[in-house]
Amino acid sequence: MPSRKRSEVRDSATLKEILSQQQIWRSCLEELDSGPLEQLNGKLPEAADWLFVGCGSSYYIALAAAASWTHLTGLRAHAVPASEVMLFPDLAVPPGSQPVLITRSGRTTEILQAGEFLTKQRGLAPLAITCTEGEPVDHVARHILRVRPADEQSTVMTRSFTSMLLAIQALAALRGNQKEFAVALRHLPEEAQPALDAMHPQIRDFVRKHRFANYVFLGQGPLFGIANECMLKVKEMSCSTAQEFHTLEFRHGPKAVVERKTLVTFLLSETAAAPEGEVLREIKALGAATLVVANRAGESVRASADLLVELKLKAPEYARPAVYLMAGQLLGYYTGAGKGLNPDQPRNLTRSVVLG
Repeated sequence: MPSRKRSEVRDSATLKEILSQQQIWRSCLEELDSGPLEQLNGKLPEAADWLFVGCGSSYYIALAAAASWTHLTGLRAHAVPASEVMLFPDLAVPPGSQPVLITRSGRTTEILQAGEFLTKQRGLAPLAITCTEGEPVDHVARHILRVRPADEQSTVMTRSFTSMLLAIQALAALRGNQKEFAVALRHLPEEAQPALDAMHPQIRDFVRKHRFANYVFLGQGPLFGIANECMLKVKEMSCSTAQEFHTLEFRHGPKAVVERKTLVTFLLSETAAAPEGEVLREIKALGAATLVVANRAGESVRASADLLVELKLKAPEYARPAVYLMAGQLLGYYTGAGKGLNPDQPRNLTRSVVLG
């Protein structure tokens, strides 16, 4: 690889932030455990529906968070983009719901507009989760959940995504009285470090050996929001064509895009391992290149994967999505660097969308 690209890899703020995630998770969870989480939980009302609202990566956090919230609390949870709250509120906002505004910067215009609408027009009391303090969202939300150690220099969200997701999961475990899950979440930073240490060179070397024309990411259940975010990381950092689908939906038309230069990444769950594995074998037989991220893989999965990233985590299934995402982040980073792009400064993008 040319020396200029090597310099980008070595000095990149984005790569440093990807590789810092386990330490940042630990700092965020320790800070929340020191009091803020218990205090917040005591202030939040009971609600039949929870509404997670975001834009871009924050919307994909919302998708993953809604899945975890329903699983851990037994309450209904939905995820919508902030624009849907503004443009189609009767479709997007269940009456009496508890809104959660997700914003790294605390400054995204559409999130602020949605928060004001939910407060003034629907009489709701939004909770905001953010990495900042003293930003406009503080004046829109009734309650704030901060993960300050997770803030980033980079334009693209990496550790802020996973840290905000873990914070929401920690709150869900507290409200759902899921004590074993809460303990597993606290152990995740230490447990995940070997997985990251192993996957980093795997994905770096895989990307350096191959060039793909397009990228597809597949996931179901708790991993669908993660598949969306993996897609976005590849688009943002490498300006590549990337799509995402529910795994089993890919066979219903979208598989027409498969050819030799298509990389299909499977985020394999534990719950649906058998039917998802059938799709993997089907797509591999059509000639696609395959990258598989699984907690543990059987022989048939190994035989169908051009690259297998095996996490080997003891944490329960719904505690693992943040670790799955790191594979997509690294894929986006090294694909962009390999094309001579600077992932720290993605084309046409800013850290937050602030409208005039």
